[in-house]
Amino acid sequence: MIGTHIGQIRDRIAKRCATVGRNPSEITLLAVGKTFSAERIAEAVRHGIVDVGENYVQELLQKRLSLNDDRIRWHFIGHLQSNKVKYLIEWISLIHAVDSMGLAREINNRASKSGRVVDVLLEVNTTAEKSKFGLQPECTVEFVKQLADLESIRVYGLMTIGPFLPDPEGSRPMFRQLRQLRDEIASLNQTNVSMKHLSMGMTGDFEVAIEEGATILRIGTGIFGSRGRVKTPDVSG
Repeated sequence: MIGTHIGQIRDRIAKRCATVGRNPSEITLLAVGKTFSAERIAEAVRHGIVDVGENYVQELLQKRLSLNDDRIRWHFIGHLQSNKVKYLIEWISLIHAVDSMGLAREINNRASKSGRVVDVLLEVNTTAEKSKFGLQPECTVEFVKQLADLESIRVYGLMTIGPFLPDPEGSRPMFRQLRQLRDEIASLNQTNVSMKHLSMGMTGDFEVAIEEGATILRIGTGIFGSRGRVKTPDVSG
């Protein structure tokens, strides 16, 4: 059923893009593999998925080793501890959830030693929920300015998690706020900043996210089915 689910999601993306005058090619469908087996991820890849996101470093390392598939662009989308950066820095495609100067500097230092410029997104807590990580919206622009001397990271956009509500419309104000922040940060014209991506929208609210400018959709259960009981909601779809 994974192939069927992917087809259905892509159809919904195309229809919503047509409604708001966007090109579906602007949007990356990121399959969230948290708790799902490497075999199921491999099936998704066979059906055209190339971007895969994981929330936990150990799980990501195990699946990457098991799959050994160079077609996959791995994203780290969970809360990243500074002492785990070293395990990812040489090959990770995108880190979605930078929310502290300490983490940003660790990524920069490790990337510099590896001869890379690593793309990162800044996580913004647009719902003001204490249970969620992320920068406060009103502090985000100043935070970006403080990153100006970090030459081995590129701030590639912003990420947020909408509220977990029955009505996806409840996520719209948060997604709109993230887009407005993106536009404000882009106007800084800072050397290590390229506001290409808005990572927002999951299985329950991705169509609203598309309307508000999302470029990366984090879809887990919409592709793989129910994952059952997990430790935290984190940023999985």
